[in-house]
Amino acid sequence: MKSAYELAMEKLSKAAPTVTLSAEQKAELAELESKCAAKIAERELLLKGEISKATERGEVEAVEQLEKQLVSDRKSLRADFEEKKDKVRQRSRK
Repeated sequence: MKSAYELAMEKLSKAAPTVTLSAEQKAELAELESKCAAKIAERELLLKGEISKATERGEVEAVEQLEKQLVSDRKSLRADFEEKKDKVRQRSRK
């Protein structure tokens, strides 16, 4: 008799089969992740500098706008790189 965990894992593997990636694909994914982290860090440095300048000038609205922009930039960069990573993963299914 199978446990509930084993049954759940069987259902999961049928719904979304495990994808094996080649060493090349793993390297590409790691490179994309590294590039994403670098782009996010670059944007953070730029915008945090602007935020500190706006804070020094007492521009509360500008600070809020820049913080919103930073969050938005992080999300869009992450989404862009996730899309690229999905394309790399899709190659193994073809």
